[in-house]
Amino acid sequence: MPAPIRLRELIRTIRTARTQAEEREMIQKECAAIRSSFREEDNTYRCRNVAKLLYMHMLGYPAHFGQLECLKLIASQKFTDKRIGYLGAMLLLDERQDVHLLMTNCIKNDLNHSTQYVQGLALCTLGCMGSSEMCRDLAGEVEKLLKTSNSYLRKKAALCAVHVIRKVPELMEMFLPATKNLLSEKNHGVLHTSVVLLTEMCERSPDMLAHFRKLVPQLVRILKNLIMSGYSPEHDVSGISDPFLQVRILRLLRILGKSDDDSSEAMNDILAQVATNTETSKNVGNAILYETVLTIMDIKSESGLRVLAINILGRFLLNNDKNIRYVALTSLLKTVQTDHNAVQRHRSTIVDCLKDLDVSIKRRAMELSFALVNGNNIRGMMKELLYFLDSCDPEFKADCASGVFLAAEKYAPSKRWHIDTIMRVLTTAGSYVRDDSVPNLIQLITNSVEMHAYTVQRLYKALLDDISQQPLVQVASWCIGEYGDLLVSGQCEEEEPIQVTEDEVLDVLEGLLVSNLSTPVTRGYALTAIMKLSTRFSSVNRIKKVVSIYGSSIDVELQQRAVEYNALFKKYDHMRPALLERMPIMEKTATNGPTEIVQTNGETEPSVVESKHLPPVTHSCISQSFDYLLLLTLCLGIPPMTAYNKNGLKIDFTFERANPNPNIAVITIHASNSTEADMTDFVFQAAVPKTFQLQLLSPSSNVVPALNQGTVTQVIRVLNPQKQQLRMRIKLTYTLKGSAVQDLAEVNNFPPQSWQ
Repeated sequence: MPAPIRLRELIRTIRTARTQAEEREMIQKECAAIRSSFREEDNTYRCRNVAKLLYMHMLGYPAHFGQLECLKLIASQKFTDKRIGYLGAMLLLDERQDVHLLMTNCIKNDLNHSTQYVQGLALCTLGCMGSSEMCRDLAGEVEKLLKTSNSYLRKKAALCAVHVIRKVPELMEMFLPATKNLLSEKNHGVLHTSVVLLTEMCERSPDMLAHFRKLVPQLVRILKNLIMSGYSPEHDVSGISDPFLQVRILRLLRILGKSDDDSSEAMNDILAQVATNTETSKNVGNAILYETVLTIMDIKSESGLRVLAINILGRFLLNNDKNIRYVALTSLLKTVQTDHNAVQRHRSTIVDCLKDLDVSIKRRAMELSFALVNGNNIRGMMKELLYFLDSCDPEFKADCASGVFLAAEKYAPSKRWHIDTIMRVLTTAGSYVRDDSVPNLIQLITNSVEMHAYTVQRLYKALLDDISQQPLVQVASWCIGEYGDLLVSGQCEEEEPIQVTEDEVLDVLEGLLVSNLSTPVTRGYALTAIMKLSTRFSSVNRIKKVVSIYGSSIDVELQQRAVEYNALFKKYDHMRPALLERMPIMEKTATNGPTEIVQTNGETEPSVVESKHLPPVTHSCISQSFDYLLLLTLCLGIPPMTAYNKNGLKIDFTFERANPNPNIAVITIHASNSTEADMTDFVFQAAVPKTFQLQLLSPSSNVVPALNQGTVTQVIRVLNPQKQQLRMRIKLTYTLKGSAVQDLAEVNNFPPQSWQ
């Protein structure tokens, strides 16, 4: 058989291929030749063939048929064969394949070989792909090599020991005696791998962490020698002595100093020296400074040292390298809660990063800017963030708008400023705001009694300018419906009042009803606003005409509203003024009060209302549901009930009737938790007699927050065609403090209005 081509010739041939198909053809042809050679047990060219096979494997072609040939090369006495054999084993074998166990004995023999390079090959292979069984069998050999005087073998044995510990953590104590003298080694390679081994042991065992804390002075001394040492061409990288070893030592110091006062005290001085003496003009110095900052922030360092660390991050923000700026922003975001005042000093630089062209830097700068907002800088920061909201890409607008809403709610200096800020957001990014922004702003306006005239005037002006931002249009429609009389009367004291007639206001609302820009929800708001104006304006006949027109609308929801409003005009006109009067003030609180459902932009969301603010039934039907779809039916008022109250878990039921089918009762469950721990994996199940039909919709969450900080809601639809008394069996399962809880209960005391 002719001699196979060399690896270099194969590479040259493959590179001449013009197409993928031509390359595959060459590879298949060569693989066939290699298989034939393997079958003939050709020992002369086995090494060459395996080398070519590894090159094909690197190109992504299958090479599994060479696994056993690798084992044969490992068993060879020639170093060149062993080198290719071990390389092939590392690439083609892993612990999922039983073949790798066949090489355990070869590795053991090579670990005791007289040549250090053969021992090194065995250590590299074991450290790369050794399974837990191999590690158990060969850990003793690795531990012996860890104590040898040969620095070449010691550094490889230390890295192999790291792999053994990861695979079999219980063998960690075997290597403990060998680690005593590792840090006394002068060779930087041994020092580096020793620090990696110590770091692995400390991360995996609290006992090892406590044991190695006594090494802090020695580590500090090594780091100081690295900083103070002169030029050493062997270890110098851009003018810094062995930055890789410095970074590893800093990481180990971070682990050793965490939550330990004595260790942190011992390393404060050296961390200050590293922070002040490291050159920042090169990326190598920045890497060391970054590790220094992380170490300072993690240990119990002095306040002055923490300020120094944050100032280093502040300098990073001025760096031309985008990666360094991103790292600085991410690190500042992690530390802003613990060192708020120190980070505040770099506020202007952080805000400047909002103008960066890189989207990842802009996002981090936006998140950090919101974290820096407080009562003292709210006006200035909001001005910058609103400017950013105007000019930012669409992908940022939703998060930025949400952040502005939350910051304004928390730190607003006045109600007028709060309302102006949210209106500005709705004007510039209304299409990107969350669904709950509309009811939240409506609630804010409702509670700001003295601002009603000012708000309705501002919103009316905004409607005249732009009706494309649907959330803004919805809030404006709602306000005009509530406070249209204040708009027409011109009673605004906050700014110069505008002269508006009733017909002009109705023209604007009717324009919303016919506009192509209006969504069905917006049209519902506009029609309801027109209806409410029937008790505030004198143009009742015009309003009746508009409402009657939409009684035949192709939009079913709009048609239903119009039909119900027409019924108010005809059959229940005496109730109309009371039903359509202004909404009372509602206060959101975190107490475990009755939970109502607030209609949002196409969603339903729970909001908790304090009991003392609950209005009479007729008002609650209107005020706590911004949707008037079921106006007449809801006003019948089905009282809520408590279905279950045990072991801190409380289940309340609230009711409404489905329209148009009065035989369907819609029950909303509200689960609250008064214990000190969250109830996780919460599942509510229900069963009813065969004469009923039950449908359970998805819950809002599977975690019931502790201390009544929130509720989990779930909707049940029950079909009761025979109008029988409702009975239900419920099953509750959840996990509390790691223990699974399950309970059954019967619910038979449903209010008669829910099933009659």
